[in-house]
Amino acid sequence: MIFQLENHNISFPPPELAEDDGLLAVGGDLSPQRLLLAYRSGIFPWYSDETPILWYSPHERFVLVPEKVTISKSMRQLIKADKFVVTENTAFSDVIRACASSPRKDQDGTWITSEMKKAYTKLHQIGFAHSVEVWYKGTLAGGLYGISMGPVFCGESMFSFISNASKVALIWLCQNRNYRLIDCQIYSGHLERMGAELISREEYMMELTRDS
Repeated sequence: MIFQLENHNISFPPPELAEDDGLLAVGGDLSPQRLLLAYRSGIFPWYSDETPILWYSPHERFVLVPEKVTISKSMRQLIKADKFVVTENTAFSDVIRACASSPRKDQDGTWITSEMKKAYTKLHQIGFAHSVEVWYKGTLAGGLYGISMGPVFCGESMFSFISNASKVALIWLCQNRNYRLIDCQIYSGHLERMGAELISREEYMMELTRDS
């Protein structure tokens, strides 16, 4: 059953009632209060300009444990060469704009709508959304952004204008911030090669809610 949300009622049905594909609810808004409740409940929005707001809670989550991240020999050499400069939260708007405009394999357009960009920029302004920027010769070369939920970083999107720049951002996040889990949400081959794995919703919620 797919639930219809109301703008005036900031609540969600139990995530375990999601459809097989993870779709749980439709509608509502992208207010900071609703978005933060969603992430605390293991739910995230994923939709396009052609659809209403769609809320998902997959039965399995694709996650990366920072201490288990796999770094290839070539990536270690690249990082050691200091080709890139990495910063945090210095260009959030540029990062989310680049993520929205970057072409994706087997994907038409972007799910990062103008409404989404405004909503996550608000979350950044109040300290919940964060970006990691990778620079090459003073120019933005790659990066990522996501939501910090205590011990879990809920990754939203990443991009590279130069090969491997987004991997540099992700490795930096794993090595320089004290997250217990990085939520990658949906399976991807290159993240699996870096050590990401599928866990059950129950396991994910235990990590999300247990004390540090």
